[in-house]
Amino acid sequence: MSKVTVIGAGNVGATCADVLAYREVANEIVLLDIKEGIAEGKALDIFEKSPIDCYDSRTYGVTNDYTRTANSDVVVITSGLPRKPGMSRDDLISVNAGIVKSVTENVIKYSPNAIIIVVSNPLDVMTYQAHLTSGLPRHRVIGMAGILDTARYRAFIAEELNCSVKDVQAMLLGGHGDTMVPLVRYTTVGGIPVTELIEMEKLEFIVERTKRGGGECVKLIGTSAWYAPGSAAAQMVESILKDQKRVVPVCMQLKGEYGLTDVYQGVPVVLGKNGVERLIELKLTPDEQALMDKSAKAVKEVMNVLDKLNSQS
Repeated sequence: MSKVTVIGAGNVGATCADVLAYREVANEIVLLDIKEGIAEGKALDIFEKSPIDCYDSRTYGVTNDYTRTANSDVVVITSGLPRKPGMSRDDLISVNAGIVKSVTENVIKYSPNAIIIVVSNPLDVMTYQAHLTSGLPRHRVIGMAGILDTARYRAFIAEELNCSVKDVQAMLLGGHGDTMVPLVRYTTVGGIPVTELIEMEKLEFIVERTKRGGGECVKLIGTSAWYAPGSAAAQMVESILKDQKRVVPVCMQLKGEYGLTDVYQGVPVVLGKNGVERLIELKLTPDEQALMDKSAKAVKEVMNVLDKLNSQS
């Protein structure tokens, strides 16, 4: 029997729970929220369509009752305020850090052996907060960013080439947001280097659009995206619970890898039953390393803001 808890029954959390149920990733999926009835209603809705979509995963909704989350194998934290138009991820830090800290304390109290996946923004720094609060080893506290960013990048390339997204493979490093580092030379379409199929000027445009992918959705719908982020988090859960050992980018603490220490960055890993089974360190070009260093510096600045907030509390 496997059990997953999703904290936060907003659009992202509910989508994650729905995908997990539809794909029968876990036997039991608990959706928790602080707003009365929200988690219960959405979990019931997901359960009621199980005869239509033919899945046996059972979804349960609870209002702020962490006892119902006990002994979860994986916990996905989506709690926090979503971005509004004109708001950066960094603007969210003071409020969301407090939320993530409180949630993580409750998660560890009832599921000390869980692997934690953080989705709350600003992603890299919220992963840091969850790691600090939980005291768990770094391979068990990871952030969802790279899978989402890579998906957007792959989707835009498939759109440009009018080909199947299934044939597009790519890798991104760095922080979640404007300083992410898409690696064009690691991007292939059916095994063919993308540089042989799309001219560099167009590729650079796609890279820039990927960096602004979240903001593009915010401008269009007035809040953060949810289908792609929720699905990306679910893919991470699936790789862990089914021990698939997928090679995907996740946010985690670095301890000297890529020349970076005590900073949280998106890096490729092997994701399995223990969380991060192995961190893959690519050989970067000087230009790529410079972008990675720039991304790390930006994340570190926000980490320092968090450290000051924590020291004052």
